[in-house]
Amino acid sequence: MAAAFPAWIMIAAFLFEAALVVGGFPSTLLLERRIPLASHELELSQLRERDRLRHGRLLQSSSGGVVDFPVLGTYDPFLVGLYYTKIQLGSPPREFYVQIDTGSDVLWIGCNSCNGCPQTSGLKIELNLFDPGSSSTASLVPCSDPRCRAGLQSSDSGCSSQTNQCSYTFQYGDGSGTSGYYVADLLHFNSILEGSVTTNSTAPIMFGCSVLQTGDLTKSDRAVDGIFGFGQQSLSVISQLSSLGVTPRVFSHCLKGNNGGGGVLVFGEIVEPNIVYTPLFPSQPHYNLDLRSISVGGQVLSINPSVFSTSSNQGTIVDSGTTLAYLAEEAYDAFMSAITNTVSQTVRPILSKGNQCYLITSSVNEIFPQVSLNFAGGASLILNPQDYLVQQNSIGGAAAWCIGFQKIQGQGITILGDLVLKDKIFVYDLANQRIGWTNYDCSMSVNVSTNVNTARTEFVNAGQMSNDGSSLDQTRIMITFLIPIIVITGLLFL
Repeated sequence: MAAAFPAWIMIAAFLFEAALVVGGFPSTLLLERRIPLASHELELSQLRERDRLRHGRLLQSSSGGVVDFPVLGTYDPFLVGLYYTKIQLGSPPREFYVQIDTGSDVLWIGCNSCNGCPQTSGLKIELNLFDPGSSSTASLVPCSDPRCRAGLQSSDSGCSSQTNQCSYTFQYGDGSGTSGYYVADLLHFNSILEGSVTTNSTAPIMFGCSVLQTGDLTKSDRAVDGIFGFGQQSLSVISQLSSLGVTPRVFSHCLKGNNGGGGVLVFGEIVEPNIVYTPLFPSQPHYNLDLRSISVGGQVLSINPSVFSTSSNQGTIVDSGTTLAYLAEEAYDAFMSAITNTVSQTVRPILSKGNQCYLITSSVNEIFPQVSLNFAGGASLILNPQDYLVQQNSIGGAAAWCIGFQKIQGQGITILGDLVLKDKIFVYDLANQRIGWTNYDCSMSVNVSTNVNTARTEFVNAGQMSNDGSSLDQTRIMITFLIPIIVITGLLFL
C-alpha cells in the first residue's frame, strides 16, 4: 500500500498534465432554435395550422464515435420555433444552416442557380448556396451509384436515363416542394471516439443540391439553407455515417422545456439508467410506435384498441418538428372528457378561440392529473400537466391554461410533438429498432456511450465543446475522459 500511493500520484499527475497540453478544439456542430421577435406570438389555432403544414411535410412514402450537437435557443410553444444546425460541406468547407427534420431522410442544400431559393432570412442568419464547382472534392452522383439505387426503394431518389444523373423531387402536403440532383462531398465535424476528441474529421456523404423550391420554402421569414433529414432510410446522414463506421446507428436528444431553452443532440446513445424502451413499428417510413392505451389519473381510458393500430395512414408518430401534440379523434374525445371530469369541481372550464381552456389561480400540478401513454413492451411515457397544457393568457387575475393536445378530425394519426418530448431524454436506436425515453433536466450534461461493440463503456460529457470554448473547458472535457483511466490505474496498484 505504501508503494502504491506515489505511483498513483505520478500517473494521475501525468494524465492531468496531458489534459492541460491538449487544447484548441474546433467547435462541434451547433444546433440552434429560432427565437422570433415577441411580435410573432401565435394563437393555438395558428400553431395547429403550422403543425398541419408541418405534417404535410412528412414524406409519404455499428460501431464508431459520437458527433455532438449542443442545442441553443428558447422553447416556447407560442413563438414560431424552428430547430436548425450549422454544418460544413465541401473543400474548402463552407457553412450552411439546415433545419432538423425527423420526418424525412435526405439532407439537401440550396444550390447556385436555384430558382425560388430565398435570399435572406428572418432568423438573422446569412444564407449560402452550395456550388459544386467551387469544391475540389465534390462530384455528381450517377444513376449507377449503389446509394442512388437504394434511394429508389424509398422514393428518396430518382434517375434520368438521358443524363445518368441521380436526382430527387420532394413534394410536401402544404403545397411546397423542392427538386434537384445529388452530390457527393465531404461533411466536416468533430467526433469523440474511445475517449478521444478527433478534430477536423471528415466523411464523404451524398446530399441533395436543390435547384428549385416552391411554396413556403421560398419564404424568407424563417428561411434556412436546406433541410437535414433525420429519418431511418438509407440516404439519411445518420445511416450513411453509420455504414462508414463513423458513428453508431443511433441518435439522441434532450430538449430543455423552460424559458432558458437549449438542450443536447448527438449522433450517439445518451446513457441513463432510467430509460425505458419500446419497439419501433416495422416497415414504416416514420418513427412509428405501438401505442396501446392512455391513462388519466391512473385510470385507463375506454378507447377501442383499433384506434391506435398502425398502417400506411394510421398510427403514432414521434416528431420533434411538431410544436403541439395530436390525437386521433376517438382518443381525443375520451382524453378531453377524462381531464374535464377530473378538474371540473376545482377550476372553471372556458372556450378560448375554439380551444378548451381552464381558469386557474393555483399551480396546475395541484389540480391536473398525470397522463400516461402506454406502449408495447410495458413502456409508459408519463406526462405531467405542463406536458399537455399550455398557458395562453390571463383573464381577471386567473391564468388560462389550454389543452395542448389537438384533435385530428376523421383520421387515425397520433403525433407526439415538442410539447410532450421536452424535458426528457429520447434515444432513437435504429440499430435495435427501438425508441427510449426518461424524464431529465435537459439543462444538465448527459453521458454518451462511445464504445458500442466492446465490453468497456466510456462516457463523455456531451454538449460542452464550442467555438469559443476556453482551454479550461477543454481541460475539463479531457479530465472527464481520464477519470475512469485514473481510477482503474489506481486500483491496479492497491
